[in-house]
Amino acid sequence: MDIAFGLVGGLGLFIYGMNVMAGGLEKSAGEKLKRFIEILTNNRFMGVIVGAFVTVVVQSSSSTTVMVVGFVNAGIMNLTQAVGVIMGANIGTTITAQLAASVSLTEIAPIAVGIGVGTWLFSSNRKVKNFAEIIIGFGILFLGMDMMKDAVKPLREYQGFVDLLLSFGQPNITDRILAILTGFGITAIIQSSSATTSLLIALASADLLPIEAALPVLLGTNIGTCVTAMISSVGANRTAKRAALVHLLFNVIGTIIFSLFLIGPILWAVTELSDIPQRQLANAHTLFNIANTLLLLPFASVLVYLVNRMLPRDASEEKEIQGIKYIDDRILETPSIAMGQVMKEVLHMGNVALESYNYSIKAFFDKSEKMAKETFKVEKIINEMEREIASYLLKVSNTEISGGQREIVEGLFNTINDIERVGDHADNLAELAIYRIENKLTFSDKALEDLDFMHKRVAKSYREALTALKTGDIQTAKRVVEREGEIDYMEKKLRANHISRLNNQDCTPGSGVIFLDMISNLERIADHASNIALAVIDHNKR
Repeated sequence: MDIAFGLVGGLGLFIYGMNVMAGGLEKSAGEKLKRFIEILTNNRFMGVIVGAFVTVVVQSSSSTTVMVVGFVNAGIMNLTQAVGVIMGANIGTTITAQLAASVSLTEIAPIAVGIGVGTWLFSSNRKVKNFAEIIIGFGILFLGMDMMKDAVKPLREYQGFVDLLLSFGQPNITDRILAILTGFGITAIIQSSSATTSLLIALASADLLPIEAALPVLLGTNIGTCVTAMISSVGANRTAKRAALVHLLFNVIGTIIFSLFLIGPILWAVTELSDIPQRQLANAHTLFNIANTLLLLPFASVLVYLVNRMLPRDASEEKEIQGIKYIDDRILETPSIAMGQVMKEVLHMGNVALESYNYSIKAFFDKSEKMAKETFKVEKIINEMEREIASYLLKVSNTEISGGQREIVEGLFNTINDIERVGDHADNLAELAIYRIENKLTFSDKALEDLDFMHKRVAKSYREALTALKTGDIQTAKRVVEREGEIDYMEKKLRANHISRLNNQDCTPGSGVIFLDMISNLERIADHASNIALAVIDHNKR
């Protein structure tokens, strides 16, 4: 029982330390992660570098692959780009194993925790606190590693357990498959290949697990780490599912090739490099993933072809997506990228509302019931988008984001509300269009001319408000605010002119009411455009 408690406790400390260190690294390198994704091209080699770098930062190939599934689902990257990143993630995760195998570093773990906690407590500088978290996580990780090593040492006295581990190194196919399944099972349960590898290193350091027995188990961990991404892809689009499937195929094919043909060369290489068991295991982990990437990277297009055959395109993929396109919970692992995506989504919502507005105007001037119905349909999409974006903004605000980013999030709550109100006013305009059609109302040429002129000014304001939101351009935002005053004056003037036409019996009373409701809704759309522009100005002032 003491062995189990020590092993579970040590493993828990190791995983917790890894997460703390990853949190500090991500906060320190968040913007670098964003730039890395932005410069990502179809170059597979660049994708491998990006995947390795991101995995070193987040300390988990599973997390990186889950992010990749999210990126593909949100349209940040395509499947070809994802292949390279996934391969790089497998290389990046071996850094944790290399750290865990460093015996000398275990001795300084308590000092690292002490220095890290002291720095974190007495510093008010955010960057220093982030660095302190890296040191704290580093120390806790090695304390957990040391705890596991001490916990498994008594297992050397249990001959049955020793014989079971040694059987994994037997050359027969049954024992090798059993070893691979063991590695797969443990990793699938604890959801971390790094944690499984650290457990194997603890056994190796206690002279319980020779490299011949450890290597097949290690191969199984690479398949087990795919479970997280496969689960993550449930509910995602088919392209994202293909990304998760690429990860699975890559590791399964690599494991089959190495377990059947290349296990001997890997064993020879690691024993030549070092005679320390835990170092041999860490080196084997690294060599396998580098060799597997070099072997399969030239066939990346074949992997893409295979998953496209396994998950072929269907009719739903051909349809244009009008609702949520860019946000995905998996991207919350990297808040800096999530911030960029939620801004894209807000702009997308703004353009959907613009589309709704254009439909409503077309419905009125062309007397088109079809366009009015399109407005009603899009308005429902806008309402749903507001709910989903608001929910996502709450999730982003609960991640580790900077003060400036938090202010942007708070401002976006107001912005999506303004955009939703634009959709509501477009819906009102469409209802007025339906009323005009059903009651066969007529308008004077002057009334239609005035409505057309005001609509064009309002549309220009709203488009420029979205441009200011996208670019942060102050001058564009100021033009929107200035034009809002002009549109207010125009609404009052057109109202007075139309009342005069009614008095002169140039327009019917029924048409008059519709006209006044039209200009009132147009003026309110201009108000919401001004609110969006003012939010841009306020943010830049800060």
